[in-house]
Amino acid sequence: MKKLFPSLVAVKRITCTVPRSNFAEPDLEKLARLILDSGGLINPILVRRTSMDAYEIVDGDFEYYAAARAKEIEPLKGETIGAFILEEENEELLLEQLEILRKTAIPENQSVSVVPQPSSSFEQRLTNIETRLENRINELKAEYTREKQALIERVKEVESRLPKPVPLLEALNTQKESQLRINLKNAGIKSQTIIDHIIKQRDLEPFTSFENVLERMKGKGLGEKTMIKLIDKWQKYL
Repeated sequence: MKKLFPSLVAVKRITCTVPRSNFAEPDLEKLARLILDSGGLINPILVRRTSMDAYEIVDGDFEYYAAARAKEIEPLKGETIGAFILEEENEELLLEQLEILRKTAIPENQSVSVVPQPSSSFEQRLTNIETRLENRINELKAEYTREKQALIERVKEVESRLPKPVPLLEALNTQKESQLRINLKNAGIKSQTIIDHIIKQRDLEPFTSFENVLERMKGKGLGEKTMIKLIDKWQKYL
């Protein structure tokens, strides 16, 4: 018979008939973290094929659930678990070896059972469920915080690319004539004559203040009320 070597089996391809709630959640959590930190499980589980790429646990229920928890924590690191796969040529010998190991692992004053089961009281199950929920909630909170921070950074990046609004007085003096005409019209100056006078005056000499604009546009249709409306709309929309 060929030498026995553990194989790497995808955790998601394995099923287990023993309920996860049979095991203390803090213990599963501790072993899962150790599996991630050490890069794997030191005690391979024993599985049997149920189809071409599916398996069921023969021995190692606790280790399997710890590996499943490791996959929940870090999916990329916890994808596989070391396992001995029962094949036709080795099944009888491996099961015989397993039976001996189970017997020697049981204290003499304890009655022998083929598969020792952990405590499964209602209180223990409830505690395990609460612990799992708490762990999952903490994971979701951490994920939400990361996504929120990523969104904030993305918004800042987009905002940094947007053109900054040009103050009205600066626009009157520096914007290209074609763009200034469009913006003044959008801001409420419908008279082409007023716009022409603004362009003419700014070409003669830059405006120094809004009072200066009113003074130089006196009698040209741009009064104080119109100027106030222009400033207000420019700040809101341009």
